Amino acid sequence: MTRFCPLPALCMFAILLLPSTSFALETSPDRFQMNHDIHIQSDEKVGDVTCIGCSVYVRGQVSGDVTTIAGSVIAEPGASIAGDVTTVGGNARVESGSQVAGDLTAIGGDLRRDPQASVAGNVTTMGGHGWVFLIFLLPLVILGGMIALIVWLIQRSRRPAPVPAYTLHRN
Repeated sequence: MTRFCPLPALCMFAILLLPSTSFALETSPDRFQMNHDIHIQSDEKVGDVTCIGCSVYVRGQVSGDVTTIAGSVIAEPGASIAGDVTTVGGNARVESGSQVAGDLTAIGGDLRRDPQASVAGNVTTMGGHGWVFLIFLLPLVILGGMIALIVWLIQRSRRPAPVPAYTLHRN
């Protein structure tokens, strides 16, 4: 006598249904690149854009955020970004005729904003490469110091205890 178990049937139904719902909801795909620039043309619409070690050039529409690490963001004329623009260790440039609906932030780089560009949120810049040191390298130095302390404590606990001098001369 076999029993009907609803859990496997429910899992199979979810697996079959999931791809069709994800394609139906995905109207503007996200973009992610490493070490290869992203170019969004004037006729393109995308979601969130993330780039590590590369730059983002926007002419079209971005419905989400644009984020780069060790790269720049250039909003060219006609660009429309519905979210925030954030660059760490790179430059941000918003040219005439482009729109940013969120915040514009550049940490460890320059921020250039044309007077005819529209930025609805806050504009924040922490220029210079000293910020990159404080944000990324200083925590790594502290972590390295803690690891060195742990290694030193372990090596110290494994050393044999010194024998007192008075016990050696006993007869």
